Amino acid sequence: MLNHVSIGVRDINRAKRFYDAALQPLGYRCLDASGTSLGYGGDVSVFLIDKAERPVEADAGSHLHFCFDAPNRGSVDAFHAAALKAGGSDNGGPGLRDNYGPNYYAAFVVDPDGYRIEAYCGNAS
Repeated sequence: MLNHVSIGVRDINRAKRFYDAALQPLGYRCLDASGTSLGYGGDVSVFLIDKAERPVEADAGSHLHFCFDAPNRGSVDAFHAAALKAGGSDNGGPGLRDNYGPNYYAAFVVDPDGYRIEAYCGNAS
């Protein structure tokens, strides 16, 4: 249904360092980069990041977050570890979330700009 999602950040270089590290374990990479924008995906850019003077304020009460598919549970674990090492903060460590459904294995972090991101795997292993 969605073609792409775009977010704004204050520091594009900090965002690149964070997302390069956090998304690599999930099989995503930076496919497009300029001085003011980034594009991440597998084959095509679907998660876009632009330098913005007034990015959307972080608001945990909004329930806004971005969830990335993970190929397996190990990649969810690696996403969480890499995101924390690259400047993110923990918002729920890797594990099963039975209340979300069977085999819902996920990890949650907050990026350096306050965006909440998740990695999810629905496989049994």
